[in-house]
Amino acid sequence: MSSPITLAPMTAAHLADVLELGHEVYDTTVKPYTSWSLSAIAAHMDGAGSACRVALDGERVAGFVLGSMGFDQRTDWGNLEWIASAPAYQGQGIATRLVQACVAALTEAGATAVVTDVESRNTASAGLMRRNGFRETVSVTLFVRESGTDTSASV
Repeated sequence: MSSPITLAPMTAAHLADVLELGHEVYDTTVKPYTSWSLSAIAAHMDGAGSACRVALDGERVAGFVLGSMGFDQRTDWGNLEWIASAPAYQGQGIATRLVQACVAALTEAGATAVVTDVESRNTASAGLMRRNGFRETVSVTLFVRESGTDTSASV
């Protein structure tokens, strides 16, 4: 690293680097990461109460967080949906700083709560959220039926 890591609001100039970093750290072949796309980024940047931030090492994107107001039917809740640190920067507290900046921005925008979801095998993200005051409240299991699945014997 050549300089101290700074946090800044995400701008259009960061889109390509954020998209690339997401493809580097998320396994986009499995749920829930299959929805990672430019439109996922843009939805948060254009969303009400955008809380999208980048961690910068000079001009290099070292991490990002995407959040905005609204979760399901709750317009008074903030949603921290995506967070990532580049592998070379993991373990340096960048993700914690990004979570804190996102939560502060959503709170300032009027969020009465901030929600996030963490894939059950992602223990690092679960720990990050717990360390930052999030607590588990609901567990959802994703059921998938593949095309061509024979269900006649499963009754």
